[in-house]
Amino acid sequence: MPRKRPEFTKSPYFVEEPGNWHLKPGAPKEMQLELENYLSSLEELHEDGTINGNQIDIYSTH
Repeated sequence: MPRKRPEFTKSPYFVEEPGNWHLKPGAPKEMQLELENYLSSLEELHEDGTINGNQIDIYSTH
């Protein structure tokens, strides 16, 4: 399922370099936090036992 494009990507502070998303100097603190949280959430997708960031219990009897 595709992720919704975050609001910060529509900002003039946003720099979309492949593999190097960042914000220009002077970006609001809220936007900086949103970018940090988004990038952290992407890292979680590749943890063992997850699919799209959702923990999968392989021992479930459901």
